Amino acid sequence: MGAVVHDEQGRLLVVQRGHAPNRGLWSVPGGRVEPGETEQAAVVREVTEETGLVVTAGALLGRVRVAADGVVFTIADFACFPSPPGQQPVAGDDAADVAWVDAVGLSALPCTPGLAAALGGWGVLPR
Repeated sequence: MGAVVHDEQGRLLVVQRGHAPNRGLWSVPGGRVEPGETEQAAVVREVTEETGLVVTAGALLGRVRVAADGVVFTIADFACFPSPPGQQPVAGDDAADVAWVDAVGLSALPCTPGLAAALGGWGVLPR
């Protein structure tokens, strides 16, 4: 699952993947659901592990299918909210880098395939 997190300025939280699949590409924070975890609990944990931010999970925005290394993953993306606002992210876990980006910044990054299309389809692109 993935987390779509915006700050007070409407910027989107993105991480640069440090490992396969998609090493070096930028995407929203996220990862796998551990046994016994809900998707919402997993997305909160993954955001903290990858960025150091504490968030609250909100509504499911949608699901995308991603093919990688001969496997197709179904990823549930949730709207998440920094709690408290104003936190500064720091890359951790399997993130090589982390940033808040506006629309211009996102368009300049090498992103995972389909990221902008999914975010645009859900109406959650950064400002």
